[in-house]
Amino acid sequence: MSGWDDWPWLIEAPTFDGLVAARAGATPDAPFLYDEEGTVVTCRQFARQVDRVAAGLALVGIGPGSRVAWQLPTRIGTVLVLAALRRLDAVQAPIIPLYRHREVGAALRTSRAEFFIVPDEGNAFDFVAMANELSDELDLGLSVIAMGHEPAQSSDLSVLPPRPEDPGAVHWIYFTSGSTGAPKGAQHSDTSLLVPGRAFAGIGQLGRAPDEVAGMGFPIAHVGGVEYLIAALAGGYPILLLESFVPAAAVALFRHYRVTTTGGAPPFYQALAAMARTRSDGRMLPDLRVLKGGGAPCSPELFAEVRDALGVVVAHDFGMTEVPMIAVAHPGDPDAVLASTDGRPIPGNAMRIVDPDGRRVADSEVGEIQVKGNGVCLGYTDPAETALAFDDTGWFKTGDLGRLVDGHLEVVGRLKDMIIRKGENIAPAEIESLLSRHPAVVEVAVIGLPDAERGELACAVVVARRGVPAPTLEQLTRWLLDRGLLRQKAPERLELVDALPRTGLAKIAKTELRTRFAGAPTRQ
Repeated sequence: MSGWDDWPWLIEAPTFDGLVAARAGATPDAPFLYDEEGTVVTCRQFARQVDRVAAGLALVGIGPGSRVAWQLPTRIGTVLVLAALRRLDAVQAPIIPLYRHREVGAALRTSRAEFFIVPDEGNAFDFVAMANELSDELDLGLSVIAMGHEPAQSSDLSVLPPRPEDPGAVHWIYFTSGSTGAPKGAQHSDTSLLVPGRAFAGIGQLGRAPDEVAGMGFPIAHVGGVEYLIAALAGGYPILLLESFVPAAAVALFRHYRVTTTGGAPPFYQALAAMARTRSDGRMLPDLRVLKGGGAPCSPELFAEVRDALGVVVAHDFGMTEVPMIAVAHPGDPDAVLASTDGRPIPGNAMRIVDPDGRRVADSEVGEIQVKGNGVCLGYTDPAETALAFDDTGWFKTGDLGRLVDGHLEVVGRLKDMIIRKGENIAPAEIESLLSRHPAVVEVAVIGLPDAERGELACAVVVARRGVPAPTLEQLTRWLLDRGLLRQKAPERLELVDALPRTGLAKIAKTELRTRFAGAPTRQ
């Protein structure tokens, strides 16, 4: 079990703002942020610019307790706004740029936003128009702030309030992906973000080597964005920010900046591996050592594919909006462990695995993963949702199924995704893991669909590999049985699709699939 004393290269502070100041004091001239245009911001420059951006925001009325939503791309200016809002002791609610009217409206309502910072009109989508429309529709009295590539700054620092000191108060609201409805707002404090961020760096060994450079190609508005920032501030290494992940452009930038660690979700891994397979000029990313990420399961097959194509380790982690890091993978663990598990439980939290009656199960047995501790959110913006998610003693019910194997967590699926056929529980993840190894299958999701005779039937939704014959249900069933799956767990139905729908950070939208295929089968 890893602990705080095992990571002497990391610095710490009780607040996010304090961590920014501590890093500027420790390594003032070291680079902290890079971007695609060649901009370099050192740790000292960052801290100074944060104060000036905070002063600029103060001049438009933002101060302690102000509730500020923002929907901005992954760029240096956004990092400055994020840190400046914390410097002002405001409550901030980051919104993923892909969200549109329905999700953004729900986020603004649940966060009770007073200000909304969006990109100016120089974008393919008119964020300003959407913000103004929502302000009128929701009658929030919302002040819309259109921001260019760089935020406004002021040199008059006398307008700044005292530095924030309370690490336990709610100052961050992050939204769930909304796969089952409107996004829910998870309330975080500095503590509940700093604890997992530091564990992410520590267990992940980030910053231990002096040449560490991270690449961020996912939305900084996701909770993973602030955890990346915290890890880099604690570990003392720079981050290259990409506004969008375009594989060819990203690879060129990763090579230029000699990126050693990057990540996101499994589709990110797959894109890099696919590109690497098309090259014959040696290692595509010679400096890259580790891919880290989460958001969706990473199969042993994908682990091996990435290792063989890129020559790097996949150290896949497990977390969620409400608990940003539940388990973190150590890149030095054996391949067999990394390929089949999702990391070590982090210090600062307690974790238990329980049966439907709330009793702990034995090691290696499957149950619901529950967490409590300093790295857990302080509930949702809706008290009713909080009451449903936490038990009377403070345990957060993740809704994920898993088991502990020699101190490592293996996530096996979602509780709500469990298929109950004739009273028997069937875990989709078991079937998905086996089907993903079929040579004609690129991706697969197994869902339960209503059935008059069985209660539910299992349906395999498959993205078939191009250039080979599409698999049939009979062929897939034989594949499963040959690999030891019990016949009663085999899917009764097959649907072939061009792509699996996704929500949030690359999670498969199984709710959408269940809705789409709840009627008569379209293909067998």
